[in-house]
Amino acid sequence: MNKIILNYMLSNFFKYFFIVILIIYTFGVILNLFEEIEFFKKVDVNFLLPLALTFIFVPSTILNLLPFIIFISCMIYLIRIRNNKDFLILKINGFSSLKIFLILAFTSFILGWIVLLTINPATSSMLKFYEKTKSQYAKDIEHLISFNKNGLWIKENINGGERIISATKPDGKLLIDVEIFEFDENYTLSKKIASRSANIQNNEWILKDVEFFQSENSILVKKKYDEYIVESDFNFEKINNLFNDANTLSFIDLIFNYNKLINKGYNRNFLIESLHTMLVFPFFLFLMTGIASILTMHTLKRSENFKFIIVGLLTCVFVYYLKDLSIALGKTGRLPVILSIWSPVIALSFFTFIGIVQINEK
Repeated sequence: MNKIILNYMLSNFFKYFFIVILIIYTFGVILNLFEEIEFFKKVDVNFLLPLALTFIFVPSTILNLLPFIIFISCMIYLIRIRNNKDFLILKINGFSSLKIFLILAFTSFILGWIVLLTINPATSSMLKFYEKTKSQYAKDIEHLISFNKNGLWIKENINGGERIISATKPDGKLLIDVEIFEFDENYTLSKKIASRSANIQNNEWILKDVEFFQSENSILVKKKYDEYIVESDFNFEKINNLFNDANTLSFIDLIFNYNKLINKGYNRNFLIESLHTMLVFPFFLFLMTGIASILTMHTLKRSENFKFIIVGLLTCVFVYYLKDLSIALGKTGRLPVILSIWSPVIALSFFTFIGIVQINEK
């Protein structure tokens, strides 16, 4: 009997879960499609391209919103069983408030690991394809940057002309084998700078062992410097953020290809931060289920449904704000990065524990 009831519980929970996903996915497709059309409006492409890119991009957004989706799905499910006699039937058959919470919470927790191990690698691959495809059409933007097996390439506008920078992989805050080409407004080469390394400090690139070629009367004159400073809009953090995007790295990549990613130029601290951000994901799903349970199971008054939906949404916004604030404190060095990722989980765990104990006593 209990097995039948359990299956009935989970089937209804997942019904609302997939309904919420479908609604958010539909809105995501509509909103992102307008963005893609705006991006491609100056490019002669078939309408199917922005449409296809929309369907490729939106699943990664759904994945990022999964804690919110779990929260809303759990609230809807619990309100529904509260408003009909399902809640009383569950109570009669030995399903206490605590037991209902634990079933939903551990289901969400297991779902989190399933997503990390199966869906996350797929959405990461889709996002890589999405970004690679869009970069091929981004020829008219002021700054371009790409990173491949041949190294780093940057284009930026300077004084009416252009500067192109190439380098091999970063080593700490150093770029190795740097070459800089500067062109005037007529796209004529005016400077070429070759350096063994560039130490990036804020927006200054401090070049070492420099060979400097400058155009004088259409002739490139060679000079040598032990050190030469170039100002650029790109600091090291900006470069890392542009081509070391956590959204394009899957959980599987971080676990099994860690050393390969280091060799490709990814920053070690960045990889550790990305890994812990993913490890915390199933725990967030668990806790969002707990918060939804606390808000909906402590009263049986149907008239209070709307109030608790509003309170639930505000709580969800607060949780996301707390999470983002904590990560921001980690990025600015005010908290250790790993602690900044896990501290919202620790804080919410205490809140959830106290709340679940209270509803279990009712």
